[in-house]
Amino acid sequence: MKPASLWHAVRALRPKQWTKNAVVFAAFAFALGDRQQNLDVAAFWTVLYAAIAFCMVSSGVYLFNDVRDIEQDRAHPNKKLRPIAAGELPVPTALGMAAVLLAAGLALSWKLSLSLFYVVAGYVVLQVVYTLALKRVALVDLFVIAAGFVLRALAGGVVLEGVRISPWLLLCTLLLALFLALCKRRHEKVVLSDYGTDIRESLAKYDQQLLDQLIAIVSAATIVSYSLYTLWPDTVDKFETTRLAFTIPFVIFGIFRYLDLVYRHEKGGQPEQILLTDIPLLVDLVLYGLTVFLVLGRSTPS
Repeated sequence: MKPASLWHAVRALRPKQWTKNAVVFAAFAFALGDRQQNLDVAAFWTVLYAAIAFCMVSSGVYLFNDVRDIEQDRAHPNKKLRPIAAGELPVPTALGMAAVLLAAGLALSWKLSLSLFYVVAGYVVLQVVYTLALKRVALVDLFVIAAGFVLRALAGGVVLEGVRISPWLLLCTLLLALFLALCKRRHEKVVLSDYGTDIRESLAKYDQQLLDQLIAIVSAATIVSYSLYTLWPDTVDKFETTRLAFTIPFVIFGIFRYLDLVYRHEKGGQPEQILLTDIPLLVDLVLYGLTVFLVLGRSTPS
């Protein structure tokens, strides 16, 4: 394969969107501070392999999705530049790559854990159904996107034997994913509506005022749910500290900053791009992670 063709193939995998698979590490990160679970730091590598499996299957799904939506993508102001829509990556090659990546990701998950294989396989089935039908059903498409993140969070727990997955983790993941998906739909509705319904069939079924209301509801629910999680008696008993509440301001700031980008700067169409490039959000994420590390580190016996 020529260097140019290889570059187009890599771009088609959407490596920037692999940042979504960082959610796989959530259960591991919070389990480290739990004295009752006795999680070895070496388990990090197991979770890393689980995240790699998700990177493989998600890229395989992206390729399948781009082949399926090739005509719509060519009418899109940004997606028309994707390698498949632009004709830089042949459809047969893209489908072959998708098959290899899906098979490799499922095989890796099978080798790591049977439970992980079921989660990853469920993710693949859900995304295929989403690509074929559910992405065209308003509101349902949002919950499918959010379910994909919940499955990622679940995967990070099931791949490690003996790790108990907090329902609060799954709830907060669901709400945060819904928040990002709603902001993305609002961006599409406001910025891309002039291009017509060929951009996204379900977009015409959304109302901007409804999206604004839903964003307000879900953002508030996300903050409240996370705050309750940090102060919940089971959480306090688990980590033997109430100091996890010190991370609440960083979550609130992150939500506020993202809303500022969506409403004042008309961003939100590419959440993974924002998370990789917006300096205030990056600083906030670093400070949040550092605070979690310090709080859970102090609660763990030496």
